[in-house]
Amino acid sequence: MSIQSYLKKYAPPLSGRTVAISGATGGLGNALCRHPASLGASLVMLDRNEERSLKFAQILKSEYPGLKTSYIHLDLEDISSVKEAALRLERDVPDYLILNAGAYHIPRKKCKTGYNNVFQINFSSPYYLAERLREKIAKRGGKIIAVGSIAHSYSKADPKDVDFSSRKKSSLVYGNAKRYLMYSLSALNDKSVAIAHPGITFTNITAHYPKPVFAIIKHPMKIIFMKPKSASLSIIYAMGRDVPQGSWAGPGLFNIWGRPSVKKLKTIAQNEYSHIRSIADKNREIIENS
Repeated sequence: MSIQSYLKKYAPPLSGRTVAISGATGGLGNALCRHPASLGASLVMLDRNEERSLKFAQILKSEYPGLKTSYIHLDLEDISSVKEAALRLERDVPDYLILNAGAYHIPRKKCKTGYNNVFQINFSSPYYLAERLREKIAKRGGKIIAVGSIAHSYSKADPKDVDFSSRKKSSLVYGNAKRYLMYSLSALNDKSVAIAHPGITFTNITAHYPKPVFAIIKHPMKIIFMKPKSASLSIIYAMGRDVPQGSWAGPGLFNIWGRPSVKKLKTIAQNEYSHIRSIADKNREIIENS
């Protein structure tokens, strides 16, 4: 089945509807913009780089005549940017919001929230946007899709080191943040939010190795990993399918490759689940006061 045939079969009706996508100009975001555009949706590009976003919008409009696009500045590390983006999205509510933007191997620093920037970018800011907008989007018959990661299973939450600031390994710090995001959103227990993941795909996140190493391994990685246009189908699948509490949509083969399906998240201990929910419950207040 071709990608376009797959989209027509599994995506929700998008003609005349609006899809907002964070990290719109990244590797996965690039494909996530093209899929709804091909089905007649308008796009709201949520991204840090206005110049790059506007150039990409022009490319998309040349590929999809009649496409309507708009741009909202969103830097998940900058709380003022996150709150301003939330206000703008509340004024003009999209039908779907795809929380795609993330950060993996970046220089770490403490943000105004008190968390390190990896935790804020991958959990605190996207969770805030989801919590603040989910009811309004649900009233339009839409949904929020949060992009998760298989890295969430690499570790368990630590109440003594919430954002893993004491850990050095990037995969643990990133995976911890995704763990908070995925289990806190899953706890909402309604159909306004779904969790999806692309499996393993070749994007900027997979390009974090030292340059000499990456120059050698990038070619086999491109062959082994799914291309973003295929990997992003899991997110589109979650837009049009029920993803129950405690489940996520992703590649069917070992959560890494293949066509999307819905699977159960691994069960976590009640005390860890309660801790993650308590951090999520405090998150909005922390951001509003930062």
